[in-house]
Amino acid sequence: MRTMFRALRHRNFQLFFAGQAVSLIGTWMQNIAQGWLVYDLTHSAFWLGFIGFVGSLPALLFSLIGGAVADRVPKRPLIIFLQGVLLLLALVLGLLTAYGWVKLWHVAALGFLFGLASAFEMPARQAFIYDMVGREDLGNAIALNAAMFHGARLIGPAIAGILMISASSVLRGIGICFLVNSVSYLAVILCLSLIKVAPHKKEEGRPDVLQSTLDGLRYIRKTPSIFAVLALVGIMTIFGWSSSVLMPIFADQVLHSGPGGFARLVSCNGLGAVIAALTLAMVIDRVGPRSLSFGGIGIFCVSVVAMALSTDFWFSAACMVLTGFGLVTFFATSITTLQKQVPDHMRGRIMGIYSFVFFGFFPIASLQAGTIADWAGAPFAVILGAVICALAAVIAARLAPRSG
Repeated sequence: MRTMFRALRHRNFQLFFAGQAVSLIGTWMQNIAQGWLVYDLTHSAFWLGFIGFVGSLPALLFSLIGGAVADRVPKRPLIIFLQGVLLLLALVLGLLTAYGWVKLWHVAALGFLFGLASAFEMPARQAFIYDMVGREDLGNAIALNAAMFHGARLIGPAIAGILMISASSVLRGIGICFLVNSVSYLAVILCLSLIKVAPHKKEEGRPDVLQSTLDGLRYIRKTPSIFAVLALVGIMTIFGWSSSVLMPIFADQVLHSGPGGFARLVSCNGLGAVIAALTLAMVIDRVGPRSLSFGGIGIFCVSVVAMALSTDFWFSAACMVLTGFGLVTFFATSITTLQKQVPDHMRGRIMGIYSFVFFGFFPIASLQAGTIADWAGAPFAVILGAVICALAAVIAARLAPRSG
């Protein structure tokens, strides 16, 4: 147990962990509620994919710059400011929905602004973990951060499902989910304000933001091991993680379980992710990253294909547990590998590039998943994506070094 939670010996990380835990529950409530809101407004796989595209587009456009900014300015005040922006956006969306004024273009516009703030907040927050725990506990802190993220994914959808079902109308319940999320940002803002870190050191003669961004890209190009990790992350994002966009389709049209079933499926996925993250917290410094990464991809591909072929709700739920386990095993191992290999002065930029690949490619993922599902059905879209991920893993396994 001491090994599993050793990063929590740092007071700063304790505060960060507590604030994020509350905020992320609200974030997952909003994610679930927004997915069902779009489906309720349109009943279209294409529009589910399109809204995912719009919300993730800013990560594609601005994450690289966001990473360069994270290397240039104090991270804690930047994160606090952007969390405040996210709070206001969630409040506006909640009020529009709760009062029945919401339109699809409201969801798209606010989703774009959410994505814009996140494109600058995410690289800074990921790089800030190193400032709180140092290199020794970095892998454990990243695993615990993943456990917290997906633990919220387990709790948030369950709460959202209850609110959507028990409110006087589904639309009113969705609005309440958005409003609860806006309040949850106060927790992380308060905890971040209590964190004390060393003053930010401003480097003299530092290149401008554009040049800093290009320097980060050149570093990736000249470092094959990091380039390979990021390439596989991109493929898994586009063709693997994109299956999450189609969960409302499976819940309604395949499993006939409605919004409550949708929330339960996502919660089961979160349960598998939490188990994976806690397992990684114990073994990530003892098991080679190659074994963890390719093992995670294998578990994901098999389980997501089984889920796509299933018409039984509880079998699908069990498959979602394994899907979450596989995805988090791969992604958490990847980000730990990157953080440990990069030099300190490049950390923000590399996390910006990771955000660009992980979140920035999600617009492409959403569009391809929604379009293929609209043309050939959601099961076919998910199975096709799993096959592509498996082939990419086989190719990478043959090309990657055997050590680790």
